[in-house]
Order: sequence, then C-alpha cells, then structure tokens
Amino acid sequence: MADAAGRLTKLAEEVLGCPLPVRIRAWDRSESGPPGAPTLVIKNRRALRRLLFKPGELGLARAWVAGDIDIEGDLYAALDVLAGLIWERGTAAPKPRRAAALRALARPEVRSAARELLSLSGLPLPPAPPAEEAGSRRGPLHTLLRDKESISHHYDVGNDFYALVLGPSMVYSCAYWESPDGTLEDAQRDKLDLICRKLGLKEGQRLLDVGCGWGSMVLHAAREYGVRAVGITLSEEQATYARKRIAEAGLADRIEIRVQDYREIHDEPFDAISSIGMAEHVGRSLYAEYASALYALLKPGGRLLNHQIARRPLEDEEAYHVDEFIDRYVFPDGELAPIGRTAGALEDAGFEVRDVEVLREHYALTLRRWVANLENHWAEAVKLTTPGRARVWRLYMAASALSFERNKIGINQVLAVRTPESGAAGLPLRPRAWQG
Repeated sequence: MADAAGRLTKLAEEVLGCPLPVRIRAWDRSESGPPGAPTLVIKNRRALRRLLFKPGELGLARAWVAGDIDIEGDLYAALDVLAGLIWERGTAAPKPRRAAALRALARPEVRSAARELLSLSGLPLPPAPPAEEAGSRRGPLHTLLRDKESISHHYDVGNDFYALVLGPSMVYSCAYWESPDGTLEDAQRDKLDLICRKLGLKEGQRLLDVGCGWGSMVLHAAREYGVRAVGITLSEEQATYARKRIAEAGLADRIEIRVQDYREIHDEPFDAISSIGMAEHVGRSLYAEYASALYALLKPGGRLLNHQIARRPLEDEEAYHVDEFIDRYVFPDGELAPIGRTAGALEDAGFEVRDVEVLREHYALTLRRWVANLENHWAEAVKLTTPGRARVWRLYMAASALSFERNKIGINQVLAVRTPESGAAGLPLRPRAWQG
C-alpha cells in the first residue's frame, strides 16, 4: 500500500468530520498529519483488520494490547486529543457525534475508501483477540461465581507486578495528597489514616474492611489504632500476600483475612466498616443489597466509610454503558454510579449520610505516579506478566488520570452512620474535625 498513512488520515477525517489531531506513521514508513503532534504508529496491517472487524474502541483496544499500534511521544497528550474523538470514559457516546459518524460512513467516497483498505489489509479474516482479553461471560451479572471470576481477572495477575506499580504501600486506591510534590507512600499512609479518623476507630473496636486488597488498611488500623480487624477479598493472591504481611508484622492475633464475598458474611455486628475502591464491582442491580448488607453488619452508632469512583449523571440514565476496553481488559462487569445515586442507596438502606469529600484531583495525581512506576520498571513488569498486560495497565491508568483531570469521573469518600434511635450519631459537632 503506497502512502498508507495518507490514506488512513484521509479516511479518519472523512469519518470524524474534522482534522485528525495526531500524526500517523504506517508500516510502509509513510507519515501524515500535523508536524510535532503525538504520533500514532500503525505497525502492521493486522491493526487495520482489527479496526475493520471491530470498529471503534474495542478494535483500537485490541490493536493496542497486541502491540499492533503504539504512541510515539507524550502518551497523555495523545490520549487527551483522541479522547473527545473516540471515547469519553464511563459515558455514553454523544448522539450527535455518533450520528455524524454514521452519516459519514454512508457516503459513497467513505465506503469506497473502506473497501480499499479492506482489500489491502491482508487476509479478510478477523485476528484473534489478545490473550489478555476476558473470556466470554454468560448468565446473570454479579452472581457469587461470576464476581469471583471478574475479580480474579483483574487482581490475580501477580503480586510482584502490583508491587512495581503501587510501591511499598501496596494500596490500590486513591491516595490523599498534601502536596503534588509529596511521596506516594506518604500520601497513601495519609489516606488510610484519614479513613481511620473518619471512622473514629478506638482500641478494642472491631473493623470490617470490604475488599481488603493486600491488607494495607487492616494493618494500619490494627497497628496505629489497636482495633481487631477482618479483611475480605475474592482474590486468592491478595489474601496470601496480606496474610504474609500480617504475620511478619506480628498482628496475626488481631487481623483475619478471608476469601469471602460481602454477601456471605454472617458475623456479629462490627463497630466500623471501610469499603475502599470495592463498590465499583458491586453493580447497579445489587447496590441496594450491598448497602443493606453493610447496614446490617454494623452496630447501632457504627460508621461506614465508602470510598468509590463516581461518574457524571446522564440525561438518559438507560444510555449508560461501560466502555468496552474497561469491560474486556480491566474490570469485567464493573459499573459506575453518580454520587447522588450512591448516597441515595445508602440512605434507603437506613444510613444517615454525614459527610462527602471529593478527592478527584487526588486520584489523578495517584494514577500519574502509578504510570511512572510502571514505565520506570517496564522491562521487569513485562517479564512478570506479559507485554499485553503491561500495555493494558499503562493505557488504563493514563486514560483514567486524564478522565479525573477532565472531570469526566470523580472519586468520593462518603461517611455514613447507622444512627441509633436516640439520634446520637457520635460525631463531632464541627465538621471535618478528623482532618486535624
């Protein structure tokens, strides 16, 4: 194919109805597009077949994960200019843009160009999806078995890999920054301590950490506040790692780690519950059950700290869909909800919502640090997993950082209380007293 880059640029601009904001370099070494712009490198014709057989985000995702396409230059800059043209994470595609794209595809010259690309892209067969893609899932969402499989897909990719990305804290949720120049470890410690203070933890109390990850929250709460703690996760690898950390810290008599679903807990009530970055896995259809289950697990006067990513509300909530890259490669079956819906579900379950703190900018800073950790240890990360898996995490975290920065998604800590009949919630009179 002579001048493949020029032809691809022309086709893209016909479909999008605007100039392409990135430069294209094709496998035939041809280049096209604005000089100095981030360069989309199309390494082989297989990338075209992926896009032709799965137009849009899924085709692009498969080409990226397989290494058929790459970005040369600033990844964040490239994603920033492409996001508005291709996807906006966690939202439905704007109808006017979708309609314009369909009209463009109906034009004879565009159909002709597409046929030309198809004829020159090699064998007219769709390439197999990369091995890192989640397998087909059937049946109802969020059964106990399906949720366990989804969690395993994301978290059971190797504790050593996560240690490279997350650093010594082993905390896989938004940190709490005093300054952008601070260290990731300090910011994660400050986040855990903020949660402990919001929960009002005291020595001898019993804490449940739902979605405990690698045990960082229960370790901090037991070591610094003297609580007894139960942490639950659906990841066998996380549980093994957490138990080892707890034993090494000499806290095995005060912390228990279980591989258990929140729907399977039948303990005596807890004094406090933390749920940090777990509720995104629950699903819209089960959120009321989730809120009611946690309410039932708290003593009267007990507090819940729900730390959760939120999306922006849509005019038509039925139009919401999880983007295909996230669903196939990152968080299978994960769903986001607006903060209002989350707070409403907690109140419907009986909770009194007492405080909401927005940490959107904090998550953007956290994600950029994780991306830097991955890039700085790229060869080792690839060795520990696969090149495709490392590419998934790099794209996912960089795109997520931009989504937080652009206010496309947010992150909130909701403090809720199972307020007793007396009405005495036990919180300080002055708000935010826990911030010190």
